[in-house]
Amino acid sequence: MPPREPRQQQRKGRPAPGGPIRKRNCFFCREKVEEVDYKNINQLRRYVSEKGKIRSRRITGACRRHQRQVALAVKRAREVALLPYSTN
Repeated sequence: MPPREPRQQQRKGRPAPGGPIRKRNCFFCREKVEEVDYKNINQLRRYVSEKGKIRSRRITGACRRHQRQVALAVKRAREVALLPYSTN
């Protein structure tokens, strides 16, 4: 069986439909934050949707390390009643 050629990742001649892809920078990396604090609810509210769900990395732009810390901090803040589990 002959080896398959790798697929091309770019479209030929056409720009992306939504414009150029912009790389998002992690807020915590920019501010040089080591640990995400669960007591800082104003910062955590940006990472929780209107329904109370934790937003994904793709939406928030957080790096893998800080997204995991954010998820853990949101869960801890919910446990001590700083953030609601859901909105009614």
